[in-house]
Amino acid sequence: MRETGPLPNQHPPVVTQKTGVLLVNLGTPDAPEKKAVKRYLKQFLSDKRVVEIPSIIWQPILRGIILNTRPAKSAKAYGLVWTEDGSPLAFYTRRQAEKLGVRIAGQSDGLMVDWAMRYGNPSISSRLDKMKAAGCDRILIAPLYPQYSGATTASVHDAVFDAIADMRWQPAIRLLPAYHDDPAYIDALATSLERDIAALDFEPDAIVASFHGMPQRTLELGDPYHCHCQKTARLLSEKMGRELVVAFQSRFGRAKWLGPATDAVLESLPGQGKKNIAIFAPGFSSDCLETREELAIRGKEQFEAGGGEKFAYLPCLNDSEIGMDMLEHLIRRELSGWI
Repeated sequence: MRETGPLPNQHPPVVTQKTGVLLVNLGTPDAPEKKAVKRYLKQFLSDKRVVEIPSIIWQPILRGIILNTRPAKSAKAYGLVWTEDGSPLAFYTRRQAEKLGVRIAGQSDGLMVDWAMRYGNPSISSRLDKMKAAGCDRILIAPLYPQYSGATTASVHDAVFDAIADMRWQPAIRLLPAYHDDPAYIDALATSLERDIAALDFEPDAIVASFHGMPQRTLELGDPYHCHCQKTARLLSEKMGRELVVAFQSRFGRAKWLGPATDAVLESLPGQGKKNIAIFAPGFSSDCLETREELAIRGKEQFEAGGGEKFAYLPCLNDSEIGMDMLEHLIRRELSGWI
């Protein structure tokens, strides 16, 4: 007898009772090529959380100037850090999800761990659809930004709720809070840094903590990002018993940005007698273009141009055991009551 589908007024059973964890990072183009970078930058720079300029003013600038000049330059930079596994950011975020899945989901058939990018692929909406189809009726969203900012953390929140806005049956959603001052995060950074510094063939005269920059206006409007960065640096300095030089990288446009600027700091340190330095990026959960190219390559050039001698870039936590222990601790805590 030929099988038939459900009758017109019937529906297939809905699989439920699974809990999902979605790790979310900023994003990356699909390839280190001009066309892919242009598509990525268009999405990224069209986010009103990222560029807080009225669209009627900003979009002509974006489409008429920036998207016709910046993609080629950015594609070249991506080419310097691209690997056979893709961009470092996508590789490490995927690895974090895979390892977290083994650590947590591997102990329960009712837990699913996945990853997504705010801009580019895999998209947040596609991963939420996948999780819901797999039966996840409760999902923890984990933006991998230690310090909160409207341009990063809040933008992820926006994308999540936009994605579920049209769902008849929405999953319950939890959001991982910023963890800039969490003891587990500070301890992980300190342990990782002390290990990496001990492995150097020189003793740094200075250790630079470089955070991603934001326009000064965001601080004046009440964004807590700058304060979160400063608190992270202070707690880490106290934990390690070492003074840190705090700086902000990745300036863009003519507006005033948070300072001091990383490039200016790197050029000035040799003149202050600090000719051997180590630099790290505590605001990034994974290495990416901004760490591998902007700091490790261009930062080294800027430091040496100022008269510096020995330079070391210290990697992010990435999918290291130290980093995964910290991430597992945060995720298990936020899943309390669900698993």
